[in-house]
Amino acid sequence: MSDLVTRGAVLRETETKESDKILTVLTPDHGKISVIAKGARRKGCRYAAACQTLAYSELTLNRRGDWYYLNEGTTLSLFDGLRADFEALALGFYFAELTEAVSSPEIPAPELLSHLLNGLYALDTLKKPRALAKPAFEWRLMCLAGYEPLADGCAVCGEENPADARLDPVQGVLRCAACGGPGGGEALPLRPEAVAALRHIVYGLPGRLYAFTLTGEALGQLSDAAERYVAVQLERSFRTLDYYKSLSNF
Repeated sequence: MSDLVTRGAVLRETETKESDKILTVLTPDHGKISVIAKGARRKGCRYAAACQTLAYSELTLNRRGDWYYLNEGTTLSLFDGLRADFEALALGFYFAELTEAVSSPEIPAPELLSHLLNGLYALDTLKKPRALAKPAFEWRLMCLAGYEPLADGCAVCGEENPADARLDPVQGVLRCAACGGPGGGEALPLRPEAVAALRHIVYGLPGRLYAFTLTGEALGQLSDAAERYVAVQLERSFRTLDYYKSLSNF
């Protein structure tokens, strides 16, 4: 088959055989693909840099059956600022694992790739606070993956600004504390500032995703709710998140 040239970000790398790697790569036109990079661990490999997790590169691939084989790789961004900050790098790895969880093989994913790259850029170049970038990335990614919460008002009474707001992570809706919900299930408190930030993330322009400020208890609530929402909706945990939290006081 003829070569395929595409751009992609490495979500995960796995060592195999003596000097090879298997890469999980997110591309805009072919979605999530598995790429065999022969000799990627060998000293002097011409495309070794493109085979690192979080590397964004132009890739020349050849497909054989279900596998793609890497012929050439030219790095476009390695997000060097992250690699100089261990906690930021750990958070970047979580962004990659979470993105991998919601992406599908061979289904075009330009918005998911753009969101991942923007999140890494926010940490690497814009130096956005990790405590703010993390919930913003989580909530917006869930929206892109089809798990958008209903955050424009109380799902029971319709009040635009729910009194003592609660987020239901199972139903994905906001409610007033007094309105309750089916079965009286888990409800996560959100201060008015946290609700406003959630609406900015969910309904705002992608280019303005990280253009908000939030601190203290409200930021903690927004982050805790994002983590819980991801865990409930995707029905899984993330080892990279556990590792990041073990490094951070957040």
